[in-house]
Amino acid sequence: MSSATATSSQPIPRVALTWLLVAQAVVIIPHLEHLPLWVVALWLGCAAWRIQVFRMRANYPSGIAKLALVALAGLGVWFSRGSLLGLDAGVVLLISAFVVKLVELKTRRDAWVLILLGFFAVTTSYLFQDDILAAAFSVLPVLALLAAAIGLQQSGFAARPMPTLRLAGGLLLQALPLMLLLFLLFPRMGPLWSLPMPGDKSMTGLSDSMAPGDMVELSQSAALAFRVSFDGSPPPRSQLYWRALTLERFDGTRWSTAFQRGDREPQWQRQGQPLQYQVIMEPNGRPWLFGLDVAQTSLGDARMMSDFHLERRLPVRQGLLYRATSWPHALLEPDDATRAQRINLALPQGGNPQARAWARQLRERYPQPAELVQAMLRHFREQPFRYTLRPPDVGPERIDGFLFDTRAGFCEHYAGAMTFVLRAAGIPARVVTGYQGGEASASGNYLAIRQFDAHAWVEYWQPGRGWTRVDPTGAVSPERIEQGLEAAMSQEGSFLEADPFSPLRYRNFALLNQLRMAWDDVNYGWQRWVLGYQAEQQGDMLKNWFGGLDRQWIGALLVGGGALLLAVLALVLFKPWRRSTDLQLQSFQRFERMLAPLGVHREPGEGARDFCRRASRVLPAHAQAIRSYLEAFEAQRYGGAATAPAQLRAHLARLRRELPWRLWSARRNGT
Repeated sequence: MSSATATSSQPIPRVALTWLLVAQAVVIIPHLEHLPLWVVALWLGCAAWRIQVFRMRANYPSGIAKLALVALAGLGVWFSRGSLLGLDAGVVLLISAFVVKLVELKTRRDAWVLILLGFFAVTTSYLFQDDILAAAFSVLPVLALLAAAIGLQQSGFAARPMPTLRLAGGLLLQALPLMLLLFLLFPRMGPLWSLPMPGDKSMTGLSDSMAPGDMVELSQSAALAFRVSFDGSPPPRSQLYWRALTLERFDGTRWSTAFQRGDREPQWQRQGQPLQYQVIMEPNGRPWLFGLDVAQTSLGDARMMSDFHLERRLPVRQGLLYRATSWPHALLEPDDATRAQRINLALPQGGNPQARAWARQLRERYPQPAELVQAMLRHFREQPFRYTLRPPDVGPERIDGFLFDTRAGFCEHYAGAMTFVLRAAGIPARVVTGYQGGEASASGNYLAIRQFDAHAWVEYWQPGRGWTRVDPTGAVSPERIEQGLEAAMSQEGSFLEADPFSPLRYRNFALLNQLRMAWDDVNYGWQRWVLGYQAEQQGDMLKNWFGGLDRQWIGALLVGGGALLLAVLALVLFKPWRRSTDLQLQSFQRFERMLAPLGVHREPGEGARDFCRRASRVLPAHAQAIRSYLEAFEAQRYGGAATAPAQLRAHLARLRRELPWRLWSARRNGT
């Protein structure tokens, strides 16, 4: 049997098992939010079982027991996730294997398998959460796994938990420069595949359809939707309408999209000065992007759809950074009435007779579309309409119930009702959903747009001018557009009432608000410089640093930089400039290291003769060998004897042979 095989089949030291148990706990903690509870119970049971095995109060599981555990874990995944495939089910399977492997842990080879599974489980936590807190916490399981790997080595050092942990931290710090080099220079590649997020883990955000009440629910969420930083001063808040989708079909209850992926790009004419900005989107499981009208982006897999919204080929399942350019004063399809007439005049057969009758009256009185729109806005301002997050039930005739009975609603009530009346009056119109406004950061470098900023407004079409935005919510509650939802709901007290612990509810407390915004700045920096460091950003950075570089030069730079870092690290570790060229002194230092595991340590200021006399008293059976070495050392060091360094090495070799190896090894291991 080879020495490597013998070592891998040796039992697991106590310190290694301890660190493995600690590592399993800290590996599982970030997954608790999406793990079923039975996995936690399984880990507690397996950990207790393995501890009892170590205490010799229980036996290792039999083959049948292990098969039963694996089968139960598989059934648990099937019943809790509905499948053994997919991202969520795969992670639960991995954590289950990581847990079950603990009970059959016998040899160091088993421990190495468990450690490697642990490193892989740490990486999967980034699939669900990749903010700066998650990244900082992931250092803990990595440290514990490294400490467990060190503890597998049979030595007196590895038998002590805290020195083992310090060594693991040192190894991690030594790897930091190489990690930074790889982060900066290693080519960024897109994912080789895309796994769908599970349905029960869908992220908060806008949907591709809208019915009364949908955005009311969304407005109770303070989750971040995206951040935006402008190249220059941002536009006024009243102009910040972030388009997401256009809803053009109405079935009497719900508005939904009508575009198709194969639709042509729309016609539009650039006017005015463009706005340039950078967007950092939070993952939402949807393919569309956000931008001010009319937006274009340099993302290779995104394009403008026929309703002027931007869409990617794949959903946004992780943080996405992109640049966009918008022309706020552009004309949208000023001369193309085909689509507008075909889709955006359609209404269901029958229903809402009062709204239809009012539309006919308005059309007779105001033949021009712009005049009719202004008349509707005056009606919303002058009549007792109310903007509320607690809208009453409007009944089966949703448009009539809102316009003529309750007169209380949220943005989707006003946008949907106005679009319906415009279509009934013969004016092409549609609902646009997205976000409005945004909170400026403490530094003023970016805007934070949250889910409660979700909004719906109206676009109507007129010849020569194309699609024009109009927002009936601004006529009823101008505070919502100028100051935000919190100001609009200040009297009603319904802002984030479902989330009483949200720090956004306490923005009037200066200290709390400053701490919140400072933390938000930290997260913005993390998203922009770490999560947002993708292929485009990497290319821009390398171009700024080195000018035009092809892949061969980048590869050479990566290899050369890595070699340089490793060389510097080797110099720091081995410190060759501190190594003495005194061969006699080097020999005596080896003599000291040979006796140290036996508990004989040289005291500060202690001479060679005194040290050897004390060592002879501690090890009387080997006093002769120690004295022989001392005499040879003193003769060469102080007597000017013409003895060669090889003679000192011979005395050391004799002493090493005479030392009790079993006792020496046992003391070295701290037992």
